[in-house]
Amino acid sequence: MKFNHKHLLGLETLTREEIELVLENAAGFKEIFTRSIKKVPTLRGKTVVNLFYENSTRTRTSFEIAAKRLSADVINFSISTSSVAKGESLLDTVHTIESLGADFIVMRHSCPGAPLLLARKCRAAVINAGDGPHEHPTQGLLDAYTIKEKKGRFEGLKVVILGDITHSRVARSNIWALTKLGAKITVAGPNTLLPKPFEKLGVRLCSNLQEAIKDADVINILRIQMERQRANLFPSIREYTLLYGLTEERLKWAKKDVLIMHPGPINRGVEISQPVADGEHSVILEQVTNGVAVRMAVLYLLSGGEENE
Repeated sequence: MKFNHKHLLGLETLTREEIELVLENAAGFKEIFTRSIKKVPTLRGKTVVNLFYENSTRTRTSFEIAAKRLSADVINFSISTSSVAKGESLLDTVHTIESLGADFIVMRHSCPGAPLLLARKCRAAVINAGDGPHEHPTQGLLDAYTIKEKKGRFEGLKVVILGDITHSRVARSNIWALTKLGAKITVAGPNTLLPKPFEKLGVRLCSNLQEAIKDADVINILRIQMERQRANLFPSIREYTLLYGLTEERLKWAKKDVLIMHPGPINRGVEISQPVADGEHSVILEQVTNGVAVRMAVLYLLSGGEENE
């Protein structure tokens, strides 16, 4: 099948088959990593612009590497040194970039819906690299890819998403992807960080850590996003760690072959202890590697797939 989308704005609107298509293509692109020359000419002559209005290490760098391995030209647009600092609007900035020949715009913005606005106003393909607390589709896809690579399946898996659910775009994209693929999702954390409407998405809400991670196959840990907090939703970081921090002792409640995931950046000693983050169950660095393969697949499919191979 073909990927009949010009943009990737979220996983909510993708079908199970379309998600599986991305994962299948990612597996093919990951094979390139084993070659001495880690490049293919798929996007030769195309230009990818990374337009990040929020800070990023993994996502921005991953998209840059993915585009370069597909032989595209890459521009990393710096907000702090651009006319945005002088008050230039989002649309004026984007139209300027587009006039310079951008074929893809990879965008991160603090406002939910900003990539959708962009997609409606420009000719280039738009990829959402995170819009506020709304979605982070390529993170959801790389998390799904990592689970499939390690577990070989989704059906019947118990996946726990633990942490700041309210402010997490990663949680939302994971829920859309993994429920469609057949996994059973539990979201866990303090009641003040568990939005009740999430129950309508087919997930289970749980504020008791032991109950949440009992017999879990996968635990995806989210950091506390202090920069998005507008109210004191829990007494202190220390209390959060005492009640919800994942330690080696608490990890015994999960299955013996549990996967530990984290989208980064990690607050070591807060939501996860150092031994767990670096332990035998952790696939955190493998998520980063898989992110390059998944983003190569997304760029490839948005470019038209086989027609441009």
